[in-house]
Amino acid sequence: MKKYELTKETKTIGNRTLYRIQAVRDFRNIKAGDIGGFVESENNLSHEGNCWVYGCAKVYGLATVYEDSKVYNWAKVYGLARVYGEAEVYDKAEVYGQAKVYEQARVYEEAKVYGEAKVCGEAEVYGEAYVCNSAKISSNATIRDGIIY
Repeated sequence: MKKYELTKETKTIGNRTLYRIQAVRDFRNIKAGDIGGFVESENNLSHEGNCWVYGCAKVYGLATVYEDSKVYNWAKVYGLARVYGEAEVYDKAEVYGQAKVYEQARVYEEAKVYGEAKVCGEAEVYGEAYVCNSAKISSNATIRDGIIY
């Protein structure tokens, strides 16, 4: 059963058209009729679980947000990236490439997670941190500013 639909409101990023989403049923703290963020297609945000894209956040390319995760504020998830579990990506953070953010991990402020990097457990990546290549940040690790390869 679908939980959202694409609206006619769009944003363009490069040659991609993203569509604002609108909930068609109640779940988590979302009510039918609530407006969400932007996705390029329904492949970017699962209709299952309680995942949601809020505000001005954008998910596009072959990126996927699923399970109970959240992407909000002005965050971007794109490329082949995955955000799942109860993970959160927000503020102006970006997750892209083949990166994965999952479990209860949080990526926020202006942090970037990319390449084949993984952020999981209860890890937090924030500030102007860059987690890239094959780096894995896990458990209760906190990365603020700096570059982790």
